[in-house]
Amino acid sequence: MLRDIQVYLCIFFVFAFGIFYELSMEPGCLFDCKPISKKFLNEEEVMTHGEKIIFLETTDRLQPPPLVLCSVESAARIYLDRPVIFFMKGLDNNPLVDIKSSCPALSAISTLKNVFIFPLKMDILFQDTPLLPWYLQINTTKEKYWVYISSDASRLAMVWKYGGIYMDTDVISIRRIPVANFLAAESSKFSSNGIFGFQQHNWFLWGCMKNFVENYNGDIWGNQGPFLMTRMLKGLCNLTDFQNMEDQRCHNISFLHPHRFYPISYPLWEKYYEVWDSVPDFNYSYALHLWNFMNHKKKNMTVGSNTLVENIYKMYCPSTYWTLVQAAEESKVTPLNKTS
Repeated sequence: MLRDIQVYLCIFFVFAFGIFYELSMEPGCLFDCKPISKKFLNEEEVMTHGEKIIFLETTDRLQPPPLVLCSVESAARIYLDRPVIFFMKGLDNNPLVDIKSSCPALSAISTLKNVFIFPLKMDILFQDTPLLPWYLQINTTKEKYWVYISSDASRLAMVWKYGGIYMDTDVISIRRIPVANFLAAESSKFSSNGIFGFQQHNWFLWGCMKNFVENYNGDIWGNQGPFLMTRMLKGLCNLTDFQNMEDQRCHNISFLHPHRFYPISYPLWEKYYEVWDSVPDFNYSYALHLWNFMNHKKKNMTVGSNTLVENIYKMYCPSTYWTLVQAAEESKVTPLNKTS
């Protein structure tokens, strides 16, 4: 009986997500606005499609939490004309069709018209890059930050090989990024690697991959990530304080103002999970980084809390939000079924 209920809820979740996504599209897009047809498109065809948005999951996790769903959905909505690709390491040995049958969240993501899910195969990804010799000789069991290091390496290789925008899975898109080659500033002298974009085969990313290997130190968190981006940028540019809301530009690379992605800085990350008197409009931002790495308390978006993060979900990933509302309602009903 319980198994039947779970199957029913899974089917309902996927169907409801797809229908609500259609209904909540911009006017004139109902069951239309198909920038990319998924029919017959394999990974190679999608990755050579031009501009794209890339997400990575370098753990073996196969059930993305709501924040990941929201990040992917928000990007799919903002960039309707681009493929949004979610690479998952856990899919390497698990057929996607099998995972979908047991994971409604993953099935829900795949219903979005411009979202594609592929396995992350690092041994293939790193071919023809400076990272391959390093990858073949590294002892991953001795690397305490391997999940982060492998993600740092994969995002560099992915964007260098195919071009596009990389985003962490706790970045919620709210408007389009208007430049092609960019880094995101956390401060005037420090670059993030949580979101960046470059055209295919950009020289800067090739240099980053070489620096990654030459200055490898797996004992220092971020040495191959934001610290790498920062030392590379400082080697090229004279970084100065930002003036007002103006971005910086050096060697055809835009260094975007911290407010573009970090209007709430990391020491204040808990502000996202607080109730605000009014919801800010984030007029100067392209996306919101929710600092999930800092979230050791495992704070989540709670339906009905009226927190800032709940209002962000409502506005920028309404399909994900609606399914969470339905799940909250189902959780109130399910215990009654168990006692009957």
